[in-house]
Amino acid sequence: MGGSAAERNVSLKSGAAVFEALKNKGVDAIAIDVTGSPIDALAGQLFDRVFNIIHGRGGEDGVLQAVLEVMHLPYTGSGVMASALSMDKLRTKLCWLGYGLATPKWYLLKSADDLDACIERLGFPVIVKPAQEGSSIGMSKAHSRDELAKALQIASEFLCDVYAESWVVGKEYTVGLLNGEALPLIRLETPNAFYDYEAKYNATTTQYHCPCGLSDDQEQALQQLAVKAGEVIGVKGWARVDVFIDESGQPQLIEINTVPGMTDHSLVPMAAKQAGIGFDELVWRILETSCR
Repeated sequence: MGGSAAERNVSLKSGAAVFEALKNKGVDAIAIDVTGSPIDALAGQLFDRVFNIIHGRGGEDGVLQAVLEVMHLPYTGSGVMASALSMDKLRTKLCWLGYGLATPKWYLLKSADDLDACIERLGFPVIVKPAQEGSSIGMSKAHSRDELAKALQIASEFLCDVYAESWVVGKEYTVGLLNGEALPLIRLETPNAFYDYEAKYNATTTQYHCPCGLSDDQEQALQQLAVKAGEVIGVKGWARVDVFIDESGQPQLIEINTVPGMTDHSLVPMAAKQAGIGFDELVWRILETSCR
């Protein structure tokens, strides 16, 4: 747990909860706060397997997975390729489009010179995102050219590709995946401009609807879409897919997380609880994905 990415604090909270659950299940677990090289953190230790709960770059992007492959240490979740692809929201969208799955239009912002072309293509409002950050870090909604320029400046601080994405008017859902099957959907509501870091981890005004309010057929269709979205990227073990249903009723895939949060505000544990799976049991089932 831990790591050095922008989501470090969230990872530490997730890690503490997972560590406690592993102990409750009788696992001889050791919590390791990775503050530098994961190679140094694991060197000389006689571990059987790794429960990876490092969010973001360095833990969720294929780097740690590659280290563990070289060290012949089984680990939870997706492999190198799926981790690297899903961490990059732009490449994820390209994969989905290649398979014919719908995702909102976007425009790559390399510099301020791209603003006018972006406005011409997408109009307003848009949401601007750093392609390789999670937990909505670095994201901003823009309604004007000035706001778009400011959003680009904010997102550029995270030293990765930045893109603007068409704002989807509709309802937001998230779908947890566990061993190739979808958990019950959660519909998200927030008074904030969007489901940002504050809404995810600190706010008391965020509403989580589970059951989500869709008909059984609609929910099953969205679950099947989420499973397919994960399969296209090569996701294994567990993950979480974020999706909107726009005003026309068309699902729009947003992103996929291969190491979702496991805090008291996190969505996968909420969905698992609705399916009758308690937190400790959920952690155990995720740990089992390291035995493939």
